[in-house]
Amino acid sequence: MTAATASAPAKARKTKVKERQDWIGIPFCLPYVIVFLFGTIIPLFYALYLGFFKQQMIGGSSFVGFANYLKALKDTLMWTGFGRVFLYFWIQTPLMLALALMAALMLDSQRIRHIAIPRILMFLPYAVPGVIAAMMWGYIYGNDYGLFGQVAHALGVQAPNMFGSQLMLFAIANIATWCFMGYNMLIYYSSLRVIPEELYESARIDGASELRIAWSVKIPQIRGSVMMTLLFSLIGSFQLFNEPNVLKTLAPETINSSYTPNMYTYNLAFTSQDANYAAAVSLIVGIITMVLVAIVKAIGNRWDK
Repeated sequence: MTAATASAPAKARKTKVKERQDWIGIPFCLPYVIVFLFGTIIPLFYALYLGFFKQQMIGGSSFVGFANYLKALKDTLMWTGFGRVFLYFWIQTPLMLALALMAALMLDSQRIRHIAIPRILMFLPYAVPGVIAAMMWGYIYGNDYGLFGQVAHALGVQAPNMFGSQLMLFAIANIATWCFMGYNMLIYYSSLRVIPEELYESARIDGASELRIAWSVKIPQIRGSVMMTLLFSLIGSFQLFNEPNVLKTLAPETINSSYTPNMYTYNLAFTSQDANYAAAVSLIVGIITMVLVAIVKAIGNRWDK
């Protein structure tokens, strides 16, 4: 028996082992695939299916083709809400990410003793559910009974009307920033901890200050994390629902049923009982959000290059 003939069974066994290793990860991924399929993909296609029909009082459900989608594209209430959340994104996201980045850089500076305490305190608001946070801040914003009103009365000045149309977006942005700043800070801080210390030592040898190191070394090294949090914030901004829906009871003259696209869709489906048109609006909003995310992602890829 030659050496080549003897090695053939060994190669066959190695091939079988490799094929088995390629398949062994599938059972571990299967639970997520099932949840993703039944929790996202199937409801998405079902919403697409609902958008092709219209429920009528006489005759029941009838096929209308793309009529609901064309109506949604011309719906001024949807576009007004979309413009509002777009403005909210520009108000809230830069401030929140800047504060989170500054907090992460301060924690990574190694000049704060007992670092676990401020890290936990900054992350703690993220553990508060969004509905509870909105209710809590809604109480704080109150002119007559809240902290803002009490402090203003003690100082003898007029408290700002946080429930007015001019400040409502800032009030909601403050709630979201309070909730999610610690979450983004933890992402940045974890990314900063894996940067090699040799980069900092080389920069210090070249005479760079700590501020220069943070700007020229640390921030460029975590730009992937910055881009990820930006995308998450973009998606979260266009899904805005909890905060305005809770504050609606405190400011009904400012927040209406179409204040955000998600609130508009919710009220179409459960108040107006028009699930077909609500499905069409939700898909249009989802597609626009995906397009904006793709644009931001493309800009981020060019930044990386």
